[in-house]
Amino acid sequence: MDFNLLAFIWAAIIAFAVLAYVVLDGFDLGVGILFPFLKEEKERDLMMNSVAPIWDGNETWLVLGGGGLLAVFPLAYATILPALYAPIIAMLLGLIFRGVAFEFRWRTQRGKFLWDWAFAGGSMIAAFAQGVALGALVQGIHVENRAYAGGWWDWLTWFSILTGVALIVGYGLLGATWLVMKTEGPVHDRARWLAKPAAIATLVLIGLVSLITPFLERQYLARWFDFPTVIFSLIVPLLVLGCAYILFNGLIRGGDHAPFFAAQAIFILCFAGIGISFYPYMVPTSVTIWDAAAPDSSLSFMLVGACFLVPIILAYTAFAYWVFRGKVKADGGYH
Repeated sequence: MDFNLLAFIWAAIIAFAVLAYVVLDGFDLGVGILFPFLKEEKERDLMMNSVAPIWDGNETWLVLGGGGLLAVFPLAYATILPALYAPIIAMLLGLIFRGVAFEFRWRTQRGKFLWDWAFAGGSMIAAFAQGVALGALVQGIHVENRAYAGGWWDWLTWFSILTGVALIVGYGLLGATWLVMKTEGPVHDRARWLAKPAAIATLVLIGLVSLITPFLERQYLARWFDFPTVIFSLIVPLLVLGCAYILFNGLIRGGDHAPFFAAQAIFILCFAGIGISFYPYMVPTSVTIWDAAAPDSSLSFMLVGACFLVPIILAYTAFAYWVFRGKVKADGGYH
């Protein structure tokens, strides 16, 4: 198979893995972000039980995206990681704390509040760190001679902080709509109430980031406003508005499923917008997909494995969601 085609296929696989992680792990991080807004222990038990059977499976996609980047695009991995060590380490620590909290919170009464904070704090830190990393990547990484040439704090800018806050709010929206879909009673009602301001804030922040992004790099400005890609720049906002209508209509009229899927669709459209801005770069304006790719023999060999591995991950993920479908009851649950 042609090298250019192989590299493109692998870029699509990595992009799909990252997207799958965002839309799947995003809502269970969102549940943790919303933890401080519900005070009763039984309500928090129900929130955690709504994601307990599936949260660790959702993070499989993060492993596939990160491991795939190392194996298939080693130059991109070697360039991005040094630039984003701090937020990536913060993200991993946050994920560790919330993962431990899933088990330890149920093993103690006296120290339960500590694990409540570990779950909520770990979720917020992980979400914020992911947003900061995204913002730092969008604003550009200083590359010279095929290596990172920036400083330790280059990732920390007002734009990366803005995207970090935006992702916390966005994940909070996903978490709220997930709870609307999966729970009943006070948790369901509180989540529906929280979803409305979260949706407004998410849309405002999406609009703000979208207005700023084209002016960060000349390539983004050309990609968004030159023909024919300007067509996508017009279509994507209209689709986001359509999803926003479905989202608010579902929240106001009492729908349980429509708000969640509409919120997920908004995230997918935002991801598509980022993809349009980045292509054909792995590291914007510095390293293309083909510059970063491993030799074609390696790409071919690993593609064979991916053809088996990705369908298996999709199958067991779908099976897990099917087994634990429906509303989570207060007197039942995973634990």
